[in-house]
This record gives sequence, C-alpha cells and structure tokens, in this order.
Amino acid sequence: MSEFIRSELIKPVWPAPENVKAISSTRHGGYSEGLFQSLNLGEHVGDCVEAVRRNRQQFQSKAGMPGQPVWLNQTHSTRCITLSSSAVTSGNADASFSRQSGLICTVMTADCLPILICNQQGTEVAAVHAGWRGLCDGIIENTVQLFSQPQACMAWLGPAISQHAFEVGAEVRAAFMRQDPHAGAAFIPGASGKWFADLYLLARQRLARCGITNIYGAEHCTYQQTSTFFSYRRDGQTGRMATAIWLD
Repeated sequence: MSEFIRSELIKPVWPAPENVKAISSTRHGGYSEGLFQSLNLGEHVGDCVEAVRRNRQQFQSKAGMPGQPVWLNQTHSTRCITLSSSAVTSGNADASFSRQSGLICTVMTADCLPILICNQQGTEVAAVHAGWRGLCDGIIENTVQLFSQPQACMAWLGPAISQHAFEVGAEVRAAFMRQDPHAGAAFIPGASGKWFADLYLLARQRLARCGITNIYGAEHCTYQQTSTFFSYRRDGQTGRMATAIWLD
C-alpha cells in the first residue's frame, strides 16, 4: 500500500527499517505547464529546462532528501549501477544500488514500473526501472544479485500502467513465456491476437524467483488515474514521475 503526502508525493506503506527512506512523485506540485503540468521531472521530454530544474529542487526539498537524486539515463537496459560516492549525479543504467547513506537511488517512469528494494537490516537499497523489455531481459535479476541476502529483502511496486490498459503484441507474451511458462498467468487475450500484460504480476514472479516474496504496493494505474499520473501510452508527449530510495 501507499499513502499520499501533501497530495503530490506518495510514501510507500511497507515494513522497511526506519533508516530506509522512500518516496514516489505524482504529476502535482511543480512548475511545468501545458502537456507537462506540473511536476515533470524528466529533462528529455521537451519541457522547459528551467521548469524541470525547479521541479527537481521541489521534489528533493519536499521529500526531505539529504542531497541530489542520481538521475539515470534510462534506455530499457538490464544495467544496474552501484552508487558509491556523492559525486555520482547520473549514469547510463535502468537501476541503481547503494550501501551508503545519503546516496539517493532514483528512477523515472510514466507507465513503466518503478520498483524499490531494501533488505531487512536497512543496509542495502535499490531502485529499478522496469518496462516490459527490461523486465523480460533481467533488470530485476541483475539488481537483486547485488544484495547480500535476497531472501531477506522486501520490494515495493510503485505506480505503473495496469493490465487492462496495457495491450501488447503476441511477441511480448512469447518472449516472457520462453523464459518462464508461468508468465502466461500475467496475460489475458485482447483483440486481433493482442494480449493485455500485467507488469505487476510479471515483476512479482521475477522477484519471487530471486527469493523476494515480501512484496508491497501495486495499487495504482498511471493510465487510468489521469489527474494523478503522467502516462506515455495515454498522452504520448508527457512528463515523468520519479521514485526514490535511500539510507538515512
């Protein structure tokens, strides 16, 4: 589950250790206008650079972050980088992992699934950007392998597109089925050979295979909740939310 903080931020409801801090943004509370109204955190979507800069400052301040988030250059890859210094401010990857306090693992989404992971000891955290391609290719597995004891971890699934709004081609279902026949449970038939994919269930399956069974969240739909979230599939050109986790 999650709770809204000041109407524009979402705080995960999960039994994470007290020193593990996590937050997810909505589209509210920023300075962008038009298609990007108002808390767009993506620099790459065509928004005013100055508005994005102010939005990021706003997000950092209202979330109570101890420093700047590490904004990844996301390409639907399976690469997870380890943050080891406050000097790291960006990276080419789709997930980040940290064992050091004050380093803020952050991913941006607008339908893809943001996943936060922490261990029960409160010493390791990660943020994952999981679109269907990265999810299928192993972004979760590549991230979880960095944790000392995956079976002692928990995960929170942030706002993403829901199954009834996420129609994909038969090739997407086939790609998942080649790796795990149980993935078939995450697809229901659509029209003309299409399928509706459940990103939340696919992520749960992958996490469970990695040993993580304590999974929370998975309660929002970025596509259907128009006034709350940006959605690339719904709107095309649009803004980006951010989901972040760090050790205090």
